[in-house]
Amino acid sequence: MPSAIGNNTFLQRLIGAAALDRAIYEEVEADPLATRQAALVVLASSAAAGIGASGVDPLSPSRLVFFTTLAFLTWVAWAFITFEIGTRLMPVAQTRSSPGELLRTLGFAATPGLLQVLGIWPGLTGPVFLGTSIWMLLAMIVAVRQALDYVSTARAVAVCVLGWALAMSIGIGIGVFFGPTVS
Repeated sequence: MPSAIGNNTFLQRLIGAAALDRAIYEEVEADPLATRQAALVVLASSAAAGIGASGVDPLSPSRLVFFTTLAFLTWVAWAFITFEIGTRLMPVAQTRSSPGELLRTLGFAATPGLLQVLGIWPGLTGPVFLGTSIWMLLAMIVAVRQALDYVSTARAVAVCVLGWALAMSIGIGIGVFFGPTVS
């Protein structure tokens, strides 16, 4: 059931974003005041990833900071790459988007990442991170379709999958070259 535009609380926006509600993505795209909320979602999701990563190896404060920062930088790369692909390489005639509009929708698309904190339990880390990554990809597809005014979901899928693959490559590269060793 679509939500009413403009009348939703932050919690309702989080729930709608996680539920892949197109109306919520349209709402946050149009609401410049949602920028802070979107930033909070990204920061909280990154922190959840940092905490959840402790399920692989006991987490020290430096590892928590590293994995939180890595999650944040990977999201930033994903958002930037997606913006470039979506607005420069694969726009359609009706594509009109500012970085702020797209960043707000992509910020809320990080909502499923909040569940990465559940990866803290050994044995669940891999499945939790895999499941939330796929869920975030699906949310990003909805966000991109709405923010870039695509009529084709296939175009949004192409933009997001390409951006996701490139951003994950960057994140893995940073992790391999600068990350702590896992014992």
